[in-house]
Amino acid sequence: MATPDQRLRKDLEALRDATDPLARLDAVRRVRERAEAVEVELVAAARAAGSSWTAIGALYGMSKQGAQQRFRGATKRRARSTESASGDDASRGADGGIVRRSRSTD
Repeated sequence: MATPDQRLRKDLEALRDATDPLARLDAVRRVRERAEAVEVELVAAARAAGSSWTAIGALYGMSKQGAQQRFRGATKRRARSTESASGDDASRGADGGIVRRSRSTD
């Protein structure tokens, strides 16, 4: 299975090789969508590695809160889909009930 950045490279090649304007437009659309997906994955990876929302926000020229608003929902969705895909049931307690965990915002 190709990684998101491998798929992005493939879409960039399609953009480079396309000659038809509509095909090029479609390739640009796919590149944008893939780049956004890679961005979300990298934000999640940065957070998992201990990077603060303040540091991430600084990269984008925005506040910690701005970065949280932009990426938090997407990174949580990504984490949930990764857990579901891997069969990880870490969010459930021994009795199968959902475990609530508090998390630092920075």
